[in-house]
Order: sequence, then C-alpha cells, then structure tokens
Amino acid sequence: QVQFVESGGGSVRPGGSLRLSCIVSSSIFSTYGLGWYRQVTGYHRSWIATITTGGITNVLNTLEGRFTISREIANNTIYLQIDNLKPDDTAVYFCNTVPYSPHFWGQGTLVTVSS
Repeated sequence: QVQFVESGGGSVRPGGSLRLSCIVSSSIFSTYGLGWYRQVTGYHRSWIATITTGGITNVLNTLEGRFTISREIANNTIYLQIDNLKPDDTAVYFCNTVPYSPHFWGQGTLVTVSS
C-alpha cells in the first residue's frame, strides 16, 4: 500500500512559485508528524519542514519566508508552498513522517528552477 503520494512539481523560472501536494494514508496522517524533504542530485536527502499532529509548523531556518508547510485534514494532504524559487531549489521533493521512515519514501516530485 502506497503511504505517500507527492505531486505538483514542474519546471519554473527563478522567482516563480509552486505548491507541492502530498496525499498521506489516513492512519499515518492522524498519528505522526509529517514533513517535506528534498534531494539535490549528488547530495543526501535533507529535511525541509515539519507539521505536527497538532498543526505546529517548523521550517528550516535558511528557507523560512519562502517555504510554507500546511495541511488539509479532510483530505489527508500536506502542502509545501514555495515562493521566489531559486535555481538552488532544484531537487526532488519528498514527503514522509518526521522523523522519516525508510519504508515510506515515495517517488517524489521533481522541481526544476531554470531561466
């Protein structure tokens, strides 16, 4: 059973915005803190943002102001709003629990920022 399904990536120009979505299985959504991670080619996957079961959010301090995590409880979905995209944001973006489980990695969604 697929637990996390990411979508919303694409190719955008610097300064643009994207909203990534992640549909989470209901049992996981209601039980665990959830988060977004990204992997730049040639680097390890790294944490970006968390939203707890109580709705408290936390974003990597170097990305605050441009990255916003949110959720829609009715649809078991979390979102990552990315504004003022930069070429360094080019990566595959994943969602998972926080801390992550190696069993839950999905395919991710690719974000490419280029002029």
